[in-house]
Amino acid sequence: ILLKLSRSPVADPKSKGVICGLTLDTSEKHLALLYLATIQGIAYGTRHIVEHCNAHGHKIDTLLACGGLAKNSLYIQEHADIMGCPIILPRENENVLLGAAILGVVAAEKFDGVRDAMKALNAAGKVVRPSSDPRVKKYHDAKYQIFRSLYEQQLSHRSTMAQALH
Repeated sequence: ILLKLSRSPVADPKSKGVICGLTLDTSEKHLALLYLATIQGIAYGTRHIVEHCNAHGHKIDTLLACGGLAKNSLYIQEHADIMGCPIILPRENENVLLGAAILGVVAAEKFDGVRDAMKALNAAGKVVRPSSDPRVKKYHDAKYQIFRSLYEQQLSHRSTMAQALH
């Protein structure tokens, strides 16, 4: 499990990244599992942010993915499974180029404004849904609880060391 909470509702600049469960295995399979754990750690962090927003008045039940990682099907499916919500992929894969085109047609006065150009030129593409297998949800719910507890452990360890040094 990978933990990094400097960019989360915790916003703790003293937090440290944590990788739990390392072994001495140097095989390609283990490297692939570390890659998967990294993707999952990022998704658990996203889940933490969304849960925090929803607990404070927002209603986020769908995510929109853009950028290079939107092209990574494993990254997107893991996020959908961990978040428990659909993820909408853009119809256009090259979002930077689309943004430049939108600004260009607005500058050329082909549209009244950016919003009008965006409505005309942008559209949702494929929708990736979370797995319907209840075991997947149970697995990620359990792993998410571990993810969240790692920060509490880090605070405890930090306190123990601060006391030892004073």
